[in-house]
Amino acid sequence: MSRMNQASSPVHKAEIVVATGNPHKVAEIREILADRGVRVLSLVDVGAGDLVEPDENGATFADNARIKATVYARAIHRMVLADDSGLAVDALGGAPGVFSARWSGIGRTRDERDQANNAKLLEQMASIASDKRTARFVCAMCLADADGSVLAETIGEFHGSIGHSAHGKNGFGYDPLFLIDACGRTSADLSPDEKNARSHRGAATRSMLNILAQRLALA
Repeated sequence: MSRMNQASSPVHKAEIVVATGNPHKVAEIREILADRGVRVLSLVDVGAGDLVEPDENGATFADNARIKATVYARAIHRMVLADDSGLAVDALGGAPGVFSARWSGIGRTRDERDQANNAKLLEQMASIASDKRTARFVCAMCLADADGSVLAETIGEFHGSIGHSAHGKNGFGYDPLFLIDACGRTSADLSPDEKNARSHRGAATRSMLNILAQRLALA
């Protein structure tokens, strides 16, 4: 390898496996951590894509993130970062909450579930006035060491409201219905960089990065 190639190759001070089957989540987390010397891998990258998912039976997002991180870390003997995230709508008493991903109970693929979940949300919010449609995305993260011990936990939130129709081509999940400003933009209208700067997952990941920086002396 030439000196030029050596100089341009990233120097990884830490390597973390993100325990999720959702490629969008991996991409968002990698975008934030990669330029700080953290190599972010997916379960597929480490040959663990076919592992049976643990039963996420926690009462909170933090409970489920901890379950995933510790179970996967013990299974693959690597440092694992897991998150559990979802939508909490005030008019629905905080629902769908920890059931956000499969709230409708319909759909085999991720896209089918997203469409069914959004349709259910619009149906349940149909009679709710615009000023009563406040909501927030919540993301809880847990970092577990290779032996399954918990190293750190963080939480991030992203506040907005629920629109009356879907809008935007980016993002995933409930993003097309999540209004972020008075101009009518939704989370799905944001570019990846804009979303990372504002979102619940971005906030939780940056908090985790601060902890990693202290533990691993990241530049």
